[in-house]
Amino acid sequence: MPAPLPPPKAVHVFQGDVGAALEFLKRARWELRELRYARLYQDRLLVIDVNRDSLEIQGVGYPHSAAATLLRAVNAAFDPATLAEATSAEYKEFTTGRRHAWAEDRVM
Repeated sequence: MPAPLPPPKAVHVFQGDVGAALEFLKRARWELRELRYARLYQDRLLVIDVNRDSLEIQGVGYPHSAAATLLRAVNAAFDPATLAEATSAEYKEFTTGRRHAWAEDRVM
């Protein structure tokens, strides 16, 4: 069993403003190294880097509609169609650093 994570380097309490949460991620992101995982609990989002340091957003979890926006902000690889589905596990874990194929957004 892996060692428990140290306390988060920064914490943001989500109060319904997605813009404020995105701004928190943008500013606090530089306290971490390369991002490795995003853990989405029922009531919080934890972003973990390669050194196991983390950031936490409390008050938003996988049942919340803003979760997909926040996961996209950290380039997490996930399926938006199944994100809000309940799970028996403590959290849902997604790898970060997703890359987009060249011309993915172009319509030919």
